[in-house]
Amino acid sequence: MTPQLSDNYMVTIAERLKSAYARIALAEKKAQKPAQSVSLLAVSKTKPVQLIIDAYQAGHRKFGESYVQEAVDKIKQLPHRDIEWHFIGPIQSNKTKPIAENFSWVQSVERIKIADRLNKQRPNNLLPLNVLIQVNISNDAAKSGCPVEEVPELAEFIAQSRQLTLRGLMTIPAQTDNEAELIASFSQLRACFDTLKTQYPSMDTLSMGMSGDVEAAITAGSTMVRIGTDIFGARDYPTQQH
Repeated sequence: MTPQLSDNYMVTIAERLKSAYARIALAEKKAQKPAQSVSLLAVSKTKPVQLIIDAYQAGHRKFGESYVQEAVDKIKQLPHRDIEWHFIGPIQSNKTKPIAENFSWVQSVERIKIADRLNKQRPNNLLPLNVLIQVNISNDAAKSGCPVEEVPELAEFIAQSRQLTLRGLMTIPAQTDNEAELIASFSQLRACFDTLKTQYPSMDTLSMGMSGDVEAAITAGSTMVRIGTDIFGARDYPTQQH
């Protein structure tokens, strides 16, 4: 049996989630977006299973993981059918099979080779894998992501793959404290998203914005933000990362 943390700790996770939801709601209002039009992905990478259980018991269902073996171990320990697991980390070719077999969403597909392997390795008894293309919107050599000019070709490949469903785009912008620069970068991805959506109606998700830039992302049109530290705390627990 999983050991239970104290009631006070449970309240802390619930309160942190409530605070994150409130922050999103305020940003939606300021940006004149419809209420509840932006969903929250709780980034649980490197965090112990118990904290995910706490968040689940507080009503949250969407969790993001970046390390394959760690994530698969968690998924096996938490066989709740209504948890929506998102893989958001860099994808190595030799790690596509467990991702294809265990996740319902992958947000970090950046090249055709990876998309092809995920499509071929997705079990036929599972629904198609929901895919976001990770775009290197700032053309930063230090960041992962598909170059903007190569996105249409990758989108077409994913859309034609039987075991994949093209759901949208994701990005991690260049680090800056300049909100105007962030909004401009996010808006560039939004424009790319809007163009592709006219061709691929299945696209409905624009994943952009993390703890430090939620407001800028929502202003520019994000439909999903990825928040970890503000929910689970800053401490990284020891874990085997693959």
